[in-house]
Amino acid sequence: MPADPATPTRIAVQIQPQHTDYPAIRRLCATLEQMGVDVLLNWDHFFPLAGDPDGRHFECWTMLAAWAEATERVEIGALVTCNSYRNPHLLADMARTVDHISEGRLILGIGSGWFERDYDEYGYEFGTAGGRLDALDRDLPIIRDRWTRLNPPPTRAIPILIGGGGEKKTLRIVAQHATIWHGFGDAETIAHKHEVLDSWCARVGRDPAEITRSAGVAPTPGRTREQIDSYAENAQALYDVGTRLFTVGLSGEEYDQLDRVRELLAWRDDVNR
Repeated sequence: MPADPATPTRIAVQIQPQHTDYPAIRRLCATLEQMGVDVLLNWDHFFPLAGDPDGRHFECWTMLAAWAEATERVEIGALVTCNSYRNPHLLADMARTVDHISEGRLILGIGSGWFERDYDEYGYEFGTAGGRLDALDRDLPIIRDRWTRLNPPPTRAIPILIGGGGEKKTLRIVAQHATIWHGFGDAETIAHKHEVLDSWCARVGRDPAEITRSAGVAPTPGRTREQIDSYAENAQALYDVGTRLFTVGLSGEEYDQLDRVRELLAWRDDVNR
């Protein structure tokens, strides 16, 4: 289903909390907010995903609480929280608290989990991909129910962002529970996933227009940095198939490389005119 042209285009930056110190993360948050980025995201892992596997790394949700105090305008969240790492009632309460600290700027990004080292070193049962998705399906209604029973309740209906593109389970869960769907791939892949998601919405009785479509903006796979396509051109291709939230990631060693963010912000302002 094509996105409503009136839906504003937004830019998110995933500040990957690896290979850096926290003061650098805090400075980057302030810089990106001043530049006009719409959403700041981190991720929910315990070890780096690239580079030195034992390099410096920081935890997700304590960081989000700090961001809630350190920023004023941007929405904040994880891309994405691992459902396996916390009791769903506790996660609901954590999210409600960060929602209040931020005065209503939290997005609950959540997924079923995949990074086996996190599970092994922190004592969680890894299980199977299907089992982890079943747990996510089970826990999302628990989270939403807990929000109705907390005192005080959340300041708003906290948006739920679900990441992942599995067509048999994940996109059904998205159709049932998500405010935002985040996918991965080129425009052709994303367009196909949109069609599958729309079909799931029809099956579960959900208006597909209620789900904002999000995707990562990355250079063409296999190209060197000198050969990369324009980030704006890649974003435009995704925009043309209905994406409206665009994410670019920055790892610790890239925090001063903001040209791609500037390019995307200029493109966003142009399409939103």
